[in-house]
Amino acid sequence: MQPMSDSSVYRQRRAHLLEQMRHGIAVLPTAEEVARNGDTHYAYRHDSSFYYLTGFAEPEAVLVLIAGDEPQSILFCREKNPEREIWDGFRCGPEAAQEQYGFDAAYPIAQLDEKLTELLGNQPTLFYPLGGDAAWDQRILRLRSTVQARSRSGIRAPDEIRDVRALLHEMRLIKDGRELDIMRRAAAVSAQAHRRAMQFVRPGQFEYQIEGELLHEFCHHGSRHPAYPSIVAGGANACVLHYIGNSARLNDGDLLLIDAGCEVEGYAADITRTFPVNGKFSGPQKDVYGIVLAAQAAAISAACPGNAWDEPHSAALRVLAQGFIDLKLCKGSVDEVLENESYKKFYMHRTGHWLGMDVHDVGDYKVDDHWRKLQPGMVMTVEPGCYIRPADNVPMGLWNIGIRIEDDVAITPQGNEILTRAAPKTVDEIEEIMRS
Repeated sequence: MQPMSDSSVYRQRRAHLLEQMRHGIAVLPTAEEVARNGDTHYAYRHDSSFYYLTGFAEPEAVLVLIAGDEPQSILFCREKNPEREIWDGFRCGPEAAQEQYGFDAAYPIAQLDEKLTELLGNQPTLFYPLGGDAAWDQRILRLRSTVQARSRSGIRAPDEIRDVRALLHEMRLIKDGRELDIMRRAAAVSAQAHRRAMQFVRPGQFEYQIEGELLHEFCHHGSRHPAYPSIVAGGANACVLHYIGNSARLNDGDLLLIDAGCEVEGYAADITRTFPVNGKFSGPQKDVYGIVLAAQAAAISAACPGNAWDEPHSAALRVLAQGFIDLKLCKGSVDEVLENESYKKFYMHRTGHWLGMDVHDVGDYKVDDHWRKLQPGMVMTVEPGCYIRPADNVPMGLWNIGIRIEDDVAITPQGNEILTRAAPKTVDEIEEIMRS
């Protein structure tokens, strides 16, 4: 991933976090490299919060922030090593990293323990993502104990350890204009990938072949990685919420559910579309699809500033409950179905989640035990669904119909913006693009 040419946005984020800390020291390591097998690693991806504050994408790096009257921003990273760069590629090195990324100082990662022992001294509070990584937890606590052992020299270790994520997650929850522009790009590429899948699919193909078309479109437009493992689920597989086998043959008459999005500059898109393998919805499929689409429309209408986080979900539930009654899947009134939760046999998940650098992005959904109010700059998914498995009390014509429709929605001062609008969604749009 290429760093942003202007490092000012990262300096501003660090400054904002330092202001909130007021006093103390923060230690934020990036993600570790993970072995896949033998001496081969999985494709490396930085820790999202670390990258949010630094723009630095290399492994083996740690950010240290010192708040107070003279705030400091310090990076620890790998040294330049021409021999290793022949094998593994470019390393920025501390000197260039300090200048390019706007740090007050930068040191080799090998000096971390020595320097951190000095920096921890006489700091009142340690801000650290405690519990995020067991090995790092032990290392940080060991270093703190080393400082405590110097108490006879008048050096005190931090008395308090606070989870820095509480501050960081609130910052990341509200996206600025640049972040929204990146997310629009990720959404546009992902929407085009879904269009490509609709144009490509035919009965007899395998799910992984469709996945290949998605990945082709991602890479073709500059996204090297999906934001999460793509779900390409035909027929009964669409009733498995997190199906990622993607190995079955697609049958004429089945629906295909695709939940896939790419990552652009560290930000995710997340789209789900469901469409017929043969290009034509059957009567029962169209009936269920219409209910889910109407539920999504109700939820999107409720996704506006000032409304509580739970309101889109509640709006979707009422439409789904009435639809399930109409399909004879549930009995009673809408209020009864909602109260006894009989709808959960066919719709068992929430209607959305935060979206950003992580596909299930950070940020509390409740504040002081109340659902959070939606604000401009928040980005969420809206994804109602219906999953009908074979059962004695379920009409056979509805068996193995799994439908989910998901869009990425940014809250604006006027209401909302559907970032993924370009992905075909209505029955007519889907059937038309599949004919062409």
